[in-house]
Amino acid sequence: MDILNLQEADRTLTYRFEDLLLYHGPGSPGGVAHAFKVLEVALPKLAQGPEPVQRRDIRIETAFPGPGARDAFEMATRCVSEGRYLVDLNHPDAPPALPSPRGFYFFRLCFGQRQVDCRVRPGLVHQEFIDLSRKTERNAADEVRLIELKWEMTERLLALPADKVYDAVVSAG
Repeated sequence: MDILNLQEADRTLTYRFEDLLLYHGPGSPGGVAHAFKVLEVALPKLAQGPEPVQRRDIRIETAFPGPGARDAFEMATRCVSEGRYLVDLNHPDAPPALPSPRGFYFFRLCFGQRQVDCRVRPGLVHQEFIDLSRKTERNAADEVRLIELKWEMTERLLALPADKVYDAVVSAG
């Protein structure tokens, strides 16, 4: 079972995907899965040693406005409520990230002087999902199909190791 470990003062907090999904609800499971995989790949790269990073010291910049990712990051890091979460659909470093239904699958996590830029790997987000998500007038059949596609993507992402879902590049911030 994949878990995320973060530090809160002198205590280690552990999160599973299911925890983040319960916080968000069923609306955007794919966004929750994206955030989980981003955290899974980025947190070890942000850490300066064996201890997990302090969750309240992580800053996140993204070109992905989805509510599932936002809520997952909030639960794990409290970055939204504490003003350390920035959504910029025109983030200058987002391209060449894969376009999402709105914006791009680009995430930058910062901790101290380190930052990790994460971009989803090609082929994991299907064009049918993006097209149907962008459709402004969906009928009942479209809504059913969109829900199926969200859960298919969620399962596809969760079945893979995080470094097979997201490319993560470390640099000084």
